[in-house]
Amino acid sequence: MTDVSGPELFTGDGLVGGECGTCGRRHFPLAEWCPWCGEPDPVRVQLSRHGTLWSWTSVTAAPPGYEGEVPFGFGVVELADDGLQVVTRLTEPDPDRLSLGDPMTFTVVALDAGRSTWAFTPR
Repeated sequence: MTDVSGPELFTGDGLVGGECGTCGRRHFPLAEWCPWCGEPDPVRVQLSRHGTLWSWTSVTAAPPGYEGEVPFGFGVVELADDGLQVVTRLTEPDPDRLSLGDPMTFTVVALDAGRSTWAFTPR
């Protein structure tokens, strides 16, 4: 079997991003070069665990190949300390229980049979 695992996207401490030594900007996910200025070899950094809800919806039908629970929340969380907005899973599936500007915290959630992903949960 071929190893198809990708780069490390998160740890229990948060999302894994990059910081450019030239322009100083951060990005997610970690890449081999800075997406802002093109310089190679950004430094691996742990991104902030805290953010602000910017946009959200609820996923009510499982995407192809997905075996986890539905519904689940999906949205955009701004990590102001990192100068980023990330598209992410949300732990709150009911969009009526979320509001623009809600404070959010990074968490790891189990999907199925030993697999997990990241998400943000309301604080």
